[in-house]
Amino acid sequence: MCDFAERPFILFWEVTRACALACRHCRAIAQPQAHPQELTHEEALALVDTIAELAPPMLVLTGGDPMMRRDIFEIIERAAGKGLRVALSPAATNRLINADFHKLRQAGVVSMSLSLDGATQETHDTFRRVPHTFERTLQAARMAKEAGIQLQINTTISRTTLPELEEFVKLLKQIQPDVWSVFLLVPTGRATLDELPTADELEALWQRLLELRSELPFAIKTTEGHHYRRAMMQAARGQGAPAPRHMVPTRDGKGVVFISHVGEIQPSGFLPITAGNVRTDNLADIYRNHPLFVQLRNDDALGGKCGKCEYRRVCGGSRARSYGSCSDMMAAEPLCNYIPAVLRGASPQP
Repeated sequence: MCDFAERPFILFWEVTRACALACRHCRAIAQPQAHPQELTHEEALALVDTIAELAPPMLVLTGGDPMMRRDIFEIIERAAGKGLRVALSPAATNRLINADFHKLRQAGVVSMSLSLDGATQETHDTFRRVPHTFERTLQAARMAKEAGIQLQINTTISRTTLPELEEFVKLLKQIQPDVWSVFLLVPTGRATLDELPTADELEALWQRLLELRSELPFAIKTTEGHHYRRAMMQAARGQGAPAPRHMVPTRDGKGVVFISHVGEIQPSGFLPITAGNVRTDNLADIYRNHPLFVQLRNDDALGGKCGKCEYRRVCGGSRARSYGSCSDMMAAEPLCNYIPAVLRGASPQP
């Protein structure tokens, strides 16, 4: 595992905000056309070189829809040629379906993430606000697997989608991805606070995911649902087993960095606080030394019960959700019902 104070574990680059979809929860509030100040072709290739110097284990090209950039293949080839592990997060549009997935693989795409936010065509297309997105997502999933690209399915958990959990499980069993990423909604962009589930509902979700870990033939992880790691550690300790392997304790700004379509450097795409810009600032210096990132990496600077929690070093809560909920990025995770041992008068066992 890399030293998060020196380099991020994963770097997200929003190569464009252009997208043909209009999703209800869109972090980027994507638009049909590219922003006029989007990084140019030359700036994009130069940024690839800069990212390669920072050497994150994973580079995710996202958007908007990264397939809307005319030079996306050149960006992928440049990144892969520099030794970066490239993941692509496209929108399920006709542009993607008409793309050559084998060419994407040859260019350097190692993995692809596709979003399913409804377990049926009706619910998914309603969420995405564009007809036929559901069927295109399933088609793209098949195409990715046929091309030898690792497949990750992302599912947004909100008050609307949570009741479909078991239907999602049935659908995922059919798709057979390599990874199922369960994304806990963050109130930013088009997503609003009233779409958040309750902390008790999430605790039940974590317990169900723990059961599914032994039932499903693919990996399960969470995005902006860091307290699932706490649930995993509690379950392991209850069984007298070691902590789960491959559990990377990242969160916004701690092992994670985001670069926007216009070059802004932020802790994540869901925590829109800008620390610099790749057009004028050194990416590595901002990540390593800017007070914003230094504070976010300080587990002992967390506020409320998160700062007292024995699991703060592996969890720490979603800093983005705290910011989106109460404008305080260091406040306690608003959707966690766990009471730290010190507040219960018990002996902490992280």
